[in-house]
Amino acid sequence: MIAGAAVTETDLPLELFSRGKVRDTYVLGPDQLLMVATDRISAFDHVLPNGIPDRGKVLTQLSIYWFSQTHSFQENHLVSGMVPDLPAALRDRRDELAGRFMIVRKAKRIDFECVVRGYLAGSAWKEYQESHTLAGESMPPGLRESERMAYPTFSPATKAESGHDENITFVQLKKELGDELATKLRDASLELYKFASTLAERRGLILADTKFEFGLIDDDLVLIDEALTPDSSRYWEAATYQIGTSPQSYDKQFVRDWLTRSGWDRESDPPRLPDDIVAQTRERYLTAYHRLVGKPLFPPKPRNEK
Repeated sequence: MIAGAAVTETDLPLELFSRGKVRDTYVLGPDQLLMVATDRISAFDHVLPNGIPDRGKVLTQLSIYWFSQTHSFQENHLVSGMVPDLPAALRDRRDELAGRFMIVRKAKRIDFECVVRGYLAGSAWKEYQESHTLAGESMPPGLRESERMAYPTFSPATKAESGHDENITFVQLKKELGDELATKLRDASLELYKFASTLAERRGLILADTKFEFGLIDDDLVLIDEALTPDSSRYWEAATYQIGTSPQSYDKQFVRDWLTRSGWDRESDPPRLPDDIVAQTRERYLTAYHRLVGKPLFPPKPRNEK
């Protein structure tokens, strides 16, 4: 399928609830929100000047897939992603929104990222190199980059509106939220990771790490935002995985690597992504969806018989 133009902004005739790096969220009455995933892409805390076509659809449809796979043991905020359920005010915007929206229940967001790491990569590898710790806990000596850890580790982080999220210890999380809620977050995150990593492994992918967001609805813990997408997760190709390397991935790392090679200082306005980087990034997102769900996001159209 040939990619169209990236959708980098929305302007819907609804009250705007929030605008994030990727999603524009609108009010749908007192208890529901409309989340629209654009094709914007961010890296190193900057939104890049051009987006990745269809990225928002991958993020939305993969989240819906994971919500449906995990709802039996973890409640989530999804109400619908079906076009007929859009409000009448958006009747003329259905083609634009199809595939990239979720109608969700409004929850009281818990302002911490719930990260689970099964492999030593990213900021976890950096922390280990500096102090032989992960999330403040001591780790065995001699571990290497991308090595699988003995067991998945819950590694919470502050959720920053701007700038970097900061890793904190579980003890710090308990001080902020109380023992009961912090323990619920840890246990729910680990259960979700174990389920998803097992499914990904059957699809030939390694779920190296991922992050979840939770909220409260009537005191019930609910999974919100997105789930187990290439934005919130690090997916590696199992067939070529090697300890001590940065494995082939199906996530934003490809864009981060290009930005690093470009010489950008991460302070000034970020450079525009070249067309070939855009195309290859789009392909990685679509491949992640296809591998995980078992079918392409955009099925090929049947050839017309002559």
